[in-house]
Amino acid sequence: MTKENTIKIETKNGIEENLDESDFLLDFATSSAISRINIKFLAVYIPIFWFGGMLSSIYWYSYTAQVNRSGWLITMLFLPFAFLSMLFLFVFGCLFISKLILIFVNLIHRPKEGIFKAEIGDTDFEFWCLRIELKKLVLWMMRNIPLPWIDTLAFRWFGVKMDFSSHLLDAWVDVEFVQLGRKVMIGQGTTIMSSMVVGKYLIIKKVIIDDYVVVGGQAVISPGTIIGKNSMIGAVSTTNYKQFLESGWIYFGIPGIKLKPNKYAEEDRDVIRKIDIDKEEKIEVDFEVNIDEDKKDLV
Repeated sequence: MTKENTIKIETKNGIEENLDESDFLLDFATSSAISRINIKFLAVYIPIFWFGGMLSSIYWYSYTAQVNRSGWLITMLFLPFAFLSMLFLFVFGCLFISKLILIFVNLIHRPKEGIFKAEIGDTDFEFWCLRIELKKLVLWMMRNIPLPWIDTLAFRWFGVKMDFSSHLLDAWVDVEFVQLGRKVMIGQGTTIMSSMVVGKYLIIKKVIIDDYVVVGGQAVISPGTIIGKNSMIGAVSTTNYKQFLESGWIYFGIPGIKLKPNKYAEEDRDVIRKIDIDKEEKIEVDFEVNIDEDKKDLV
């Protein structure tokens, strides 16, 4: 193996290893190990479904108990509302118990960034699989509830650092080691990964997307990516591991490369533009935004 085909990484123990291309090929042993671990952790769904189902059953019992007092007509009239309420109780019950189990799991083994062996017996890998199983089903249910803001609430609940000014638009975001700034727009079908299994290794690295960033639809953001303020990355584009995208630029491609400056950056909001159509003149006037010094970092 030539030196050009060798990659040097630092493992969780701080030891540098020289890896070649064969270490990053997805072989049968690796995929089989992932499948066995996922099946083993399916047992976490038992208490989740039991708690959510218990809440729904209690509500249904209370609702049907009103038949003798309210009559069948009133009971049937509010039946659609009762079914909708049962659905919400079941999903939020599953969300609540999943969060409690996740807190307990994180107390046993704290999630951390790094490169780990993707094999049975590696503690970091096994707990990563457990966290994935705890989150993905409940998040799928939350995202299919017909409320526009419910997915943001679910991602915030499970650890994504974001506020309600950002929009995911049916994108998938890993629910740990992901930080979104203000007014970030993630396109439909986009995948933001703070972790991935590549060959025999699990890579976990924080993804940071700064304020006023737009990520096009069907894009793939790899672990360790940092996207600067007022940047854009086009649809169906990708980023490399630990790629840095500079502020105020438009990126496009596989992997994303600089295309041109983002002239529509929201940093220009402190410039007043006046256009005189008759004289075909455009005047730009800079002005100071009246914001307290201690609050400017929030804008």
